[in-house]
Amino acid sequence: MSESVTSARKRPEFRNINALSDLPSYRLPAAGWVSILHRVSGVMMFLLMPFIIWMFDTSISSELSFERFTGAFSVGMLGLPGVIWKLVALALIWAYLHHFLAGLRHLRMDINHGSVDKQSGANSARIVLVLSLALTVVLGAKLFGFY
Repeated sequence: MSESVTSARKRPEFRNINALSDLPSYRLPAAGWVSILHRVSGVMMFLLMPFIIWMFDTSISSELSFERFTGAFSVGMLGLPGVIWKLVALALIWAYLHHFLAGLRHLRMDINHGSVDKQSGANSARIVLVLSLALTVVLGAKLFGFY
């Protein structure tokens, strides 16, 4: 008798995720994307820190170094065209904006730790994604000279 009860109520089977077959169909929620991109943006800013320091140093040292700085974005430098340097700067702009906005989101969740629910977390994650991309587009348009 006990065998029929255990066989009728089967426990769920858990298995490892196969990267090739399961990941393409896996749908990550917005909060998951924000969390992953927060880490990616932090690593990006850390790894590109020498470039950030170079940009800051050459932009404020003197008029001649500022001309060299702007020349890197217009004609290029180190054998790479200026568009590549603008794309690197645009990636840094996105990384900073996303990391900053996601950090503010986390601070807000820490302050209101008792009132955080699934829906407000999903909404704030969508706001972070939309705002970081919209601000990146606006600043990217300025970087590429559209206005």
